[in-house]
Amino acid sequence: MEKSFIIGNRTFVLDQAKAERAYAEKRVINGRKTEAFNLLPLKYQWAYDLYKIMKANHWEPEEIQMQKDVEQWQSPYAVSDIERWVIRMGIGYFSAAEGIVGDNIQHVVRELVTAPELKLVLGRHAHEENIHADSLLYMISSLGINPHECEAMFEQIETVKRKNEFVTRVSHSLRRDLDMTVLENKQLLAKNIFVFGQCMEGTQFYGLFGMILSLYRQNKFPGIGQMFRYTLRDESNHIEVFRNLFMDLIEENKELWTAEFKQELVDLMREAVELEKAFISDCLPVNSVGLTLDEFTSYIDFIADRRLVDCGLAPLNPGQVNPLPWLAEMMDIKKEQNFFEGKVTEYQKSSSLVHVSDDEL
Repeated sequence: MEKSFIIGNRTFVLDQAKAERAYAEKRVINGRKTEAFNLLPLKYQWAYDLYKIMKANHWEPEEIQMQKDVEQWQSPYAVSDIERWVIRMGIGYFSAAEGIVGDNIQHVVRELVTAPELKLVLGRHAHEENIHADSLLYMISSLGINPHECEAMFEQIETVKRKNEFVTRVSHSLRRDLDMTVLENKQLLAKNIFVFGQCMEGTQFYGLFGMILSLYRQNKFPGIGQMFRYTLRDESNHIEVFRNLFMDLIEENKELWTAEFKQELVDLMREAVELEKAFISDCLPVNSVGLTLDEFTSYIDFIADRRLVDCGLAPLNPGQVNPLPWLAEMMDIKKEQNFFEGKVTEYQKSSSLVHVSDDEL
């Protein structure tokens, strides 16, 4: 069907059937090639909806006060050495990890997907990784930590190094020209999306998140804790972006969803959990006030199974319960009292604030 517009002495004819074919050719991969970045009509509505939520949740590190954190860091009595070590491990690991995630999004996943709305939300995802990396720089400079210590941590602490190598080897396997019509290459991309979304951001980030927020719960390092709360809120959206992308990729390429491939993904999660538990034991070599190794390793089992089940895969530890139910409550940041100014703070650009539920944690 064609529609004509007569403007003065000129006639412009629009071919609706051709436009509808272009819409039908939108796919996660191997879709219509265009440089126009024409979002409409939207095929992946979830991607645009998440983009708007992520944009509304925008925050800046410098807006968060660090005065109390600095006082506690410098005081010989306010916090223990193990609590300072947890903060060092958090800063040391995440200062590398956030950059690895952002690099993989921009130079692997976003390069391979073809639908513009998917590229849009992935661009926002990468931007938020930059904000997270910036927040770590802000923490380091505020506390006066030697930045070379952070470099040393992710290069010389073996459990940090192994976690980073686990994800970078998956990323590097796609950094070459690949024919994405080939089954093996489709599975490489699906594996990348699963590892980064569900194993890394969805599971391996959560041990330290829990430790730092446990300290925050005890009024220790409130500025750092607040930044990690905002970061975790962002991560819940990132996990959903990559889960939806993963599920749509499988739906459009059912041939890749073999029993062998499913088992490979479960085995990758098992490896991610083992690496994370070893890392947690380095973060918490001795139990501290309100922090126990057993709780956090059990929490990783709980989180990993949630990620697997949400992707249609079998859990590793069926029936595992959440040993840290308070963590979900820590994510309800619609409104709260600022410790120092006595003002209600709300890092939200619109009224559609996302609340992280127990299911998401």
